[in-house]
Amino acid sequence: MNYFGGVQLPSFFGSLEKLKYLNLSGASFGGIIPHNLGNLSRLLYLDLNNDHDDPIETDLQWLATLSSLKYLNLGGVDLAKAASYWLPTVNMLPSLVELHLPFCGLSILPLTLPSINFTSLSVLDLSSNGLNSTIPPWLFNLTELEMLDLTDSSLTGKLPDSLGYLKSLKYLHLSDNSFQGSIPKSIGNLTSLEEFYLGWNQMIGIIPESLWELSSLVSLDIYGNTWEGAITDAHFAKLGGLRKLSIGNNSPNISLVFNISSDWIPPFKLRFLYIRSCQLGPKFPAWLRNQTELTTVVLRNAMLSDTIPDWFWQLDLQLDILDVAYNQLSGRLPNSLRFSYSSTVDLTSNRFEGPLPLWSSNITWLYLRDNIFSGPIPHNIGQVMPNLTYLDISRNSLSGSIPLSCGNLSQLEFMFISNNHLSGEIPHFWNNIPLLFIVDMSDNSLSGTIPRSLGSLTLLMFLILSSNNLSGEVPSFKNCTYLNILDLGDNKFSGPILASIGESMPCLQILSLRSNSFTGSIPLKLCGLPTLHILDLSHNNLSGNIPHCIGNLSGLKSDYTSEDTNAFGYQGGLEVVLKGRVLEYDSILYLVKSIDLSDNNLSGEIPVGITSLIKLGTLNLSMNHLTGNIPPNIGNLGLVETLDLSMNKLSGSIPQSMVSLTFLSHLNLSYNNLSGKIPTGNQLRTFVDPSIYEGNADLSGCPLPAGCQDNEEAPQVPSGDGGEDDDSKLEKLQFVISMVIGFCAGFWGVFGTLAMKRSWRYAYFLFLDKVKDAILDFVSAIGTYLQKRS
Repeated sequence: MNYFGGVQLPSFFGSLEKLKYLNLSGASFGGIIPHNLGNLSRLLYLDLNNDHDDPIETDLQWLATLSSLKYLNLGGVDLAKAASYWLPTVNMLPSLVELHLPFCGLSILPLTLPSINFTSLSVLDLSSNGLNSTIPPWLFNLTELEMLDLTDSSLTGKLPDSLGYLKSLKYLHLSDNSFQGSIPKSIGNLTSLEEFYLGWNQMIGIIPESLWELSSLVSLDIYGNTWEGAITDAHFAKLGGLRKLSIGNNSPNISLVFNISSDWIPPFKLRFLYIRSCQLGPKFPAWLRNQTELTTVVLRNAMLSDTIPDWFWQLDLQLDILDVAYNQLSGRLPNSLRFSYSSTVDLTSNRFEGPLPLWSSNITWLYLRDNIFSGPIPHNIGQVMPNLTYLDISRNSLSGSIPLSCGNLSQLEFMFISNNHLSGEIPHFWNNIPLLFIVDMSDNSLSGTIPRSLGSLTLLMFLILSSNNLSGEVPSFKNCTYLNILDLGDNKFSGPILASIGESMPCLQILSLRSNSFTGSIPLKLCGLPTLHILDLSHNNLSGNIPHCIGNLSGLKSDYTSEDTNAFGYQGGLEVVLKGRVLEYDSILYLVKSIDLSDNNLSGEIPVGITSLIKLGTLNLSMNHLTGNIPPNIGNLGLVETLDLSMNKLSGSIPQSMVSLTFLSHLNLSYNNLSGKIPTGNQLRTFVDPSIYEGNADLSGCPLPAGCQDNEEAPQVPSGDGGEDDDSKLEKLQFVISMVIGFCAGFWGVFGTLAMKRSWRYAYFLFLDKVKDAILDFVSAIGTYLQKRS
């Protein structure tokens, strides 16, 4: 625990031949471990644990001669060069009692070992390596093991029954792997077990009865798996020493029930209680009445629909975490709670009411979102809770103005006060809160101008001020170079769009200025934003041409998406007009790719470059004064779902390439000067609503009446002269049904294989939404056709 700045580990240690104890841990040496350490034949204890960023590595060739070694810790040392032979080398140390090799970059865990020499091993720590295999059988011959730590090693397969051979185990840490199946019944053989950590695996099933027989258990963490069945008070009868209990998972689905009698008195005194997505309710658990030593209480998504009883508040607990989010708890909260330093309170999504509670200055993370709190934000919140770093009081019924004391929250990094009834002007205290990453004041009744001091927040990533009554010109945000989202929509802003947005915000992904009174032209500098994937300038008074450089928006050309817009647990949303309706996106907002310039005074032609934005999902240029032809290569927009060019002055024919838009679910070309035949084929066959094309006098073909009767390529459009028999109708209906079933089966076959990968799952849910709309539109069209033919 000194700092030698990454200098080469000195070789002179290798000359100290009588040395028995060498501890250089945490001293920030670097380079290569000298081979002459192998001269220390009397060494009993060697600790080279490297927990700094300075790299240190070795090939372990010097280790085999340290035959007296009892303790070895090479944590954080890069053993990649020894990945194929590290185990046989360590196995040559017959006296070894403790082996610590965490964070060593090991990728190979041999499944076989011809003979085992280190049978005296009592501690084995291989945590945080890339050991992608099952648990090797030789491990269960180490019957002297008291501690086994395989945390975060990418291990797979089921836990074998031979786990029960390790009867001396006191500490078994298997969290953060990919184990499947259930806990083997042989776990009951580990009668000395004090800590059992199995969190964050892929295990499923009923918890075996034998687990509850482990009377020595102090810490039980089986969180992050899908357990089923019921837990009763009888299960805990022998766990009198239990101090930590963590169970449940992050899924909203509940498969594990706590069936505890109301008069049960636990035999234990918990300090750490973490229960999530299990059924505890509807009543608040009465068995907590005697748990007077609790420091962490998490009862999240536990189906509680009670009030928190007075006896709980009177336990006089000093908590570091209180989390009862996502229940239906109600009532008012007292101000008398005590909290430890740097504590967290999360009451999100309940029915708590009354004024906002003011608690200890020790609270740093405060989540009160989505309740029924009313009245003003306490005027002295900044003095009473000055150490807040995360404040979320959004989605309540708070009124009044933003108190000036918020300027005292100098450590604040996240501020969410959206979806309330706040009024008055935005205060000018932002220079005093320099660490802010996220500010969301949307959906209130705030008025006045944006304070220039907001532009001083150099770390600001998200600024959400939409749906207020703000006015005036927008100040410069040129210092906010990390902005990811700038949403000023649905206000009364005026003046030009600042070119500095495109010059000084290289990280900008979402720009929404919709429903304001901006004037002037669209700045060419916006085309230089490399990560922009949502551009919404609709419902303003913008004029001039659509910039020809719009095709340079590389964020709409590639599959690259950043989840930064969902960073830090951000739960905000953004309204986007998709498929002809306003939708709010939040957790998958980073997947939306949209351009909406509708309802302005834009003129000139549609830039041909816009067709190079091949990942675009929504293009809305309606209600402008655009002229010229629809770009002939419009079919290049192969992923577009919404295309609205209505109410312009476009002329010429509809490009034949439009039949390539197979994801298209909303199309509007009405009220232009288009002419010629409507193309047919693929997705265009499903658009049977004439209003899509109305207002184009020289346009013909189905579904318009003009020229539709002679169009043999569009059989789905009724000719009006009847004559099709019932058998033909039935065959067509059977064809449609079988096609839909086959498509769904194929799609889910693919989706199921990806269900365990979070980022792909988000992408596929979005894709599923696209497919669903396409199928519904198609079936609706066929149904309409069959109805008319009958």
